[in-house]
Amino acid sequence: MNIYDTLKSLNIELPPVAVPAAAYVPFVQTGNLVFLSGHIAKKDGKVWVGQLGKNIDTTEGQQAARAVAIDLMGTLHAAVGDLNKVKRIVKVMSLVNSTGDFTEQHLVTNGCSELLGKVFGPQAGAHARSAFGVAQIPMGACVEIELIAEIG
Repeated sequence: MNIYDTLKSLNIELPPVAVPAAAYVPFVQTGNLVFLSGHIAKKDGKVWVGQLGKNIDTTEGQQAARAVAIDLMGTLHAAVGDLNKVKRIVKVMSLVNSTGDFTEQHLVTNGCSELLGKVFGPQAGAHARSAFGVAQIPMGACVEIELIAEIG
């Protein structure tokens, strides 16, 4: 199935690439790999502020991670011109703004990973992953995720 048909069936519209908030570029391609810079969670067009274990629970964190996945796919589309060129999502790295005793960063990150699996399929969407708890993320965002994709 065409990736864009899958997105449409999930009622997902890809956003444009966000303007970087500091001295970096949204993506870099080298060879057949595309590296996407970290994308912070947004809700209703604004930074999704909060800390897991304090004022955001795991379920809301998963929703935030899913929102980041949509933004990442928008940037990946801009980087390669056609998401159907994506051979594989290689790696996802997730930073979860969380309290010292919050231990469900891996479950929060599933919000991103599961959507990538649905969109790109069980082969191309399966990826290596890291999920870290951090004391803070720029602008107080609850989740930040970066991604590496292989282009065919």
